[in-house]
Amino acid sequence: MKNTLFRGEISPACEYCEYGRKASDNVMILCIKKGMVSPHYSCRKFLYSPLKRVPRRQPKLPSFSPEDFKL
Repeated sequence: MKNTLFRGEISPACEYCEYGRKASDNVMILCIKKGMVSPHYSCRKFLYSPLKRVPRRQPKLPSFSPEDFKL
């Protein structure tokens, strides 16, 4: 499924599907359509919910000293 919001760069997963809810063990997903499934599973009923997706953290930038910029 191609998502127009993020140009198709995000692959479908029940982890951030409109129909999925976290189970009590915080590992599996309770899907209204398919029952208990893996967080990385996706089915034909996948409906993207941008509020459920947690973006990856940005990597820390390296620190530079003034000696790094001297010739």
